Amino acid sequence: MTQQIAFTAPHWAATEAGLEILQRGGTATEAMVAAAAVISVVYPHMNSIGGDSFWLVHTPGDEAPLAIDACGRAATNLSAYSKKTQLKSRGGEACITQAGTIAGWQTALDQDPRASLELSVLLEPAIRWAEGGIIVTQSLADAVRKVLDEGQAPESFRELYAPDDKPLAPGDKFMNPALGATFRTLAENGLRDFYQGSVAQRIQQALKAMGSPLSEQDHRQTQADVVTPLSVSLTGLRCFNLPAPTQGVHSLQILAQVDRRRSEMTSKADWAHLIIEATKQSFADRPVILADPHTVPSAYHDALSDAVLQSKADRIDMERAREWPFPSELGDTVWMGARDASGQLVSFIQSIYWEFGSANVIEDAGFVWNNRGISFSLDAGDINELLPGKKPRHTLNPAMALYDNGQRLSYGTMGGEGQPQTQATLFSRFVWQGASLSQAIAEGRWLLGRTWGDVDDDLKIEADLADEIGEELTRRGHRWRQVPACNEMMGHAGAIFDSGSEVSAATDPRSDGRAEVV
Repeated sequence: MTQQIAFTAPHWAATEAGLEILQRGGTATEAMVAAAAVISVVYPHMNSIGGDSFWLVHTPGDEAPLAIDACGRAATNLSAYSKKTQLKSRGGEACITQAGTIAGWQTALDQDPRASLELSVLLEPAIRWAEGGIIVTQSLADAVRKVLDEGQAPESFRELYAPDDKPLAPGDKFMNPALGATFRTLAENGLRDFYQGSVAQRIQQALKAMGSPLSEQDHRQTQADVVTPLSVSLTGLRCFNLPAPTQGVHSLQILAQVDRRRSEMTSKADWAHLIIEATKQSFADRPVILADPHTVPSAYHDALSDAVLQSKADRIDMERAREWPFPSELGDTVWMGARDASGQLVSFIQSIYWEFGSANVIEDAGFVWNNRGISFSLDAGDINELLPGKKPRHTLNPAMALYDNGQRLSYGTMGGEGQPQTQATLFSRFVWQGASLSQAIAEGRWLLGRTWGDVDDDLKIEADLADEIGEELTRRGHRWRQVPACNEMMGHAGAIFDSGSEVSAATDPRSDGRAEVV
């Protein structure tokens, strides 16, 4: 087995941090914690330590990866929401769910028997960036402007991201010493301080002041769970993802349908049509099967059965598109992958839901709280109904594939409900169509429904791909519109492939990322 190390992330600074830990002999888990901290500093619109995360961690020789669900639960006292007809997307009332990601970091480190580096070492790169400053990217500047243009931005957001009424602009140097101080405290006192220490006190004071229903007890009881990953067997390999409340079941359903029909594919238009239609077949069930794992119906547990998968695949008409849209969801996220010298492989995803989440900055702590709670339903009896202590339906889902011959693939993307589609696209290109890892990610993509920063439910196709397949998709009944090539709305994908003798890694040219193999 090769001793190569690899890291990929949608921002180069996170890759740099991950590699720094790996080169010091750290595990892939430790490298991911370091990178997760850094990316919360340099990509604050896409994620923060006030959000959620999910992990897949594979150790060579194990039959399946370890899966960690670090999804926060709804507050226990939701009396103020009993008569509401709509959930607020910004402000204190949007801060309904706990922030699980730090608990996830702790659980991942606790579950890694080889993790030995001091927490101060893992968090030092994040402290360095927060206190020394980052150069504002176009992506960050655009997200700041979007939140301000909504007219709902809390004063705490304006103070940090638009000081003196001057929104951050590309090329500006942005320093966040409050976030640096938060990481310094965690480095000294341990990650649990986030929930039961001085950082926790600061958080609770801020949540109370902004009108959040989350109590001190809600925050103290935040936890991450080791869960059994979902899996589906395809030709020559097994694919893994996270169970409910994530949409991992839909990612696996799409791949399984494509596997059953891929022998019929003869063109790029065929592949695109098949994945789009498989997405529709799967997403049609999302409103009635996906929710908190304790409230999902029996249909959820049958969703990856051979009978259900074959039935969905059989219903795909290769000559005619099914009607669309169905209800859609948004989501801003970061996906990252790591491999250490011992072969430990990680697929990791972290998010605050919309760009900047609730937009509420925790005072003197330097990070925003998530607004994941707005993905709940206020309809009585809905399986995703907002109820005390419940987990919300989640777009996040990191992916991994273990080949029968020992090869492995860690992959994923940000992009709301675009995640299962992009996963299927890069997977099919790399595994079944013979593209290189970088080609599979970089080539033109499409998106059915919504993604981050977007409100349209239609089918969007990047210009370079539209030139090749647009006419044929129109013939088959797809209603689509062209968007510029290499478009960030298609998400930030990445992947690491371990062949056993060689490792390759790739990141998305649509991001500010970097992929490195050493």
